[in-house]
Amino acid sequence: MAEKAFQLEFGTGGLRAVMGPGPDRMNRETVAMATQGLANYILGHEKGEDLRVVISYDCRNNSALFARTAAEVLSANGIHVFLFESLRPTPEMSYAIRLKGAVAGIMITASHNPPEYNGYKVSWKDGGQITAPVDKDIVAEVNQMSDPSEVRYAPALVPIEMMGVDVDELYLRDILSLTLSPDAVQRHADLKIVYTPLHGCGVRLVPECLKRLGFQHVIHVPEQDVNDGNFPTVSSPNPEEDCAWEMALAVAEREAAALVLATDPDADRMGAAVRDPEGRLIRLTGNQTAALLTWYLLTRRRELGTLHKDCYVVKTIVTTGLMDDICRDFGVTCYNVLTGWKYLAEQVKLHEGKGEFVCGGEESCGFNAGEFVRDKDAPLACALMAEMTAWLAERGLTLYEQLQALYRQYGYREETRYVLQGELPDFRQSPPQTLAGLPIAATIDYLKPETTGLPAANVLQWVNTEGDVVSVRPSGTEPKMRIYISTKGPDAHAKTQGLRKQFGV
Repeated sequence: MAEKAFQLEFGTGGLRAVMGPGPDRMNRETVAMATQGLANYILGHEKGEDLRVVISYDCRNNSALFARTAAEVLSANGIHVFLFESLRPTPEMSYAIRLKGAVAGIMITASHNPPEYNGYKVSWKDGGQITAPVDKDIVAEVNQMSDPSEVRYAPALVPIEMMGVDVDELYLRDILSLTLSPDAVQRHADLKIVYTPLHGCGVRLVPECLKRLGFQHVIHVPEQDVNDGNFPTVSSPNPEEDCAWEMALAVAEREAAALVLATDPDADRMGAAVRDPEGRLIRLTGNQTAALLTWYLLTRRRELGTLHKDCYVVKTIVTTGLMDDICRDFGVTCYNVLTGWKYLAEQVKLHEGKGEFVCGGEESCGFNAGEFVRDKDAPLACALMAEMTAWLAERGLTLYEQLQALYRQYGYREETRYVLQGELPDFRQSPPQTLAGLPIAATIDYLKPETTGLPAANVLQWVNTEGDVVSVRPSGTEPKMRIYISTKGPDAHAKTQGLRKQFGV
């Protein structure tokens, strides 16, 4: 049997693979075939004489080449392409889709994967990443091609239109309109903030965003301002990893900065570090930043009189339950969706005209607010974190102290994620009988959409009588399983250690 000409699949983040030759690698041919499949789908399902697609890319090796390849294929298919003149963040690509009235957007990125990877994310006309059945239908179009020669490269039937600072200006204007405390920023404009883009495209917009917000001391990590797909100063360009923070924390110590911010290569994820009462820099988890930002936005909107019964928040099923508690306290609905930001964006699309999206978060350092962007938005998250720091300073508080206040009010939580590799247990056949020595109060099998109300997904979740939660999510492509542990109460750490032993992580 002949080898298939295309062997990649769209997952929660689109295509993502090691670069190299062959049908199961990211290269010019597989990018071209994926784009031809996308073009075939658009031409077969969308109506109109001026069908448009937006394309952006990050700092990774070959990203500019892959973006140009995709633009040329779409142009040869008669689709009007808006291509960013140089690297831009994923959230700006999402924003540009609706700005330009496009039917889709392409982002060339592998997010925070190692340097040898690249990827291809597709978003749809609402600005959110593609969901079923569109994702599978696009892949079906790709798989109908038997040879790369079926890709149309030329002639260009419509011109490729370049975008740049014009879109930057509109994007910055709109996301900064979502900030809520300009007076506090003005009074604390001298707040020292260290920012690193980890060699990614955040350097183009995050410092400018903070400057326009009013902060006068945004301190760079010069070596990491350099756009470089080899990520020479870090072993992983992921703000969730300790290794990504070494240089930024050293600069923050030298400059006595109060806040440290980091974004991943395509600037959709944001991480933060803050000072504890002893002056030590403490990294916040994605769960903690999402909870703090949710609390801040709901608090300020209530103070400003813009919080109403149709406001809502969205989070994933493995993201902190602290967000649920906060929303409940404010009388705001918090929707829980499957893992993957495309499901958060889907909720926003479903509620258009029916409610107002305040914010959304996921434990893996993703956050967004407002409806301009339908993906994770690190420039906006950085702006809100800095603004919240200034607003709390007005009240004689730090971010760390406010986090402890949330724990005192809603109960302390310890939330961690682990990866189990190798031979994996079958928890459906042999489920745990207890969690941390306590009876199980609820078992949720997300393969049963009739009970969850969500699309079927291979996720199991158990909740014990004290509200501790364990979620397991096997990988669909390799022998590993993600295990999420969330424990509550003064003995949370001890329970977490017990659960780690129980689940072999």
